Amino acid sequence: MAPSRTSGLFDREEGHSHGLTTEQLQSYNDGGYLIIPNALDASTTALLLQETKNMLSSFSVDDHPMTKFSTGENNKDHVGDDYFLTSGDKIRFFFEEDAFDPATGDLLKPKHRAINKIGHYLHALNPAFRDSTLTSSNAAIARSLGFRDPQVLQSMVICKQPEIGGKVPPHQDSTFLYTNPPSAVGFWIALEDATAENGCLSFAKGSHRRSPVENRFVRKRGGGGTEFVHVEGARFPRDFEVEERAQEEEVYTMGDVKAGTLVLIHGNLLHKSEKNTSAKSRFIYTFHLIEGQDEYDGRNWLQPPGKGFSQLYHWDRATAR
Repeated sequence: MAPSRTSGLFDREEGHSHGLTTEQLQSYNDGGYLIIPNALDASTTALLLQETKNMLSSFSVDDHPMTKFSTGENNKDHVGDDYFLTSGDKIRFFFEEDAFDPATGDLLKPKHRAINKIGHYLHALNPAFRDSTLTSSNAAIARSLGFRDPQVLQSMVICKQPEIGGKVPPHQDSTFLYTNPPSAVGFWIALEDATAENGCLSFAKGSHRRSPVENRFVRKRGGGGTEFVHVEGARFPRDFEVEERAQEEEVYTMGDVKAGTLVLIHGNLLHKSEKNTSAKSRFIYTFHLIEGQDEYDGRNWLQPPGKGFSQLYHWDRATAR
């Protein structure tokens, strides 16, 4: 089968978006991910990268709780303090674990080289990221994927800093943004070239059809921290063709991409990235869609802001008037 890598989305001369082609949609449905080079033009990619660097240089550490982002590797607890749990409608900064001296707790890197990610409401609070998220082209993609009421959440920049950018183990996005039934789709956009050396993504192709969402990342009952709990609801999307689970270990395909590339990631797809041991960063911007007509309950770690999650079609209709 050909790689899940196809040409860009847009008729740039006419300025219109037509969503995914039949070929692109088939590739996404078969593999669980789709690589679309040149989805963002060079000027927009450069703008988002510069905006990221501006945020990294301007945020203050004086009143920062110095929250480290942990994926739960090596028996460590996943991040779950109040600074993290209340970030769903804010722009906050989360440090790399390896940015600190384990003996003293002091930062080993300057602050702009020490941050793991910035999140989780960039698409609403930062104009540059809003203008690249709440777009007609993304609404067209959502329609191609069959969304009835796509809602945007968990928008963030992941920095994958030189030498210390942490490894991310195999995971499914619907574990962290669970709806019943699962509906999450990740929009992952490279702001810099992502390579084997600086920790590009790898995908277990087709695993979205054989890997149920068995656990979900939630707030602990009674407050205070997060945990993974067994999924009691649906484990695959509605009306989804499921394959028998593979007996052998999944095989991962590396997805090295150029800056400006968009990668669509099915919420059930197993994917991962390795530690960045190179001298080059790997900045990316990512946000997620969930189906607004499906249940998103109060146990999910990320809770909607007072006015609810951003409705992509509502924004698209409003700008078309």
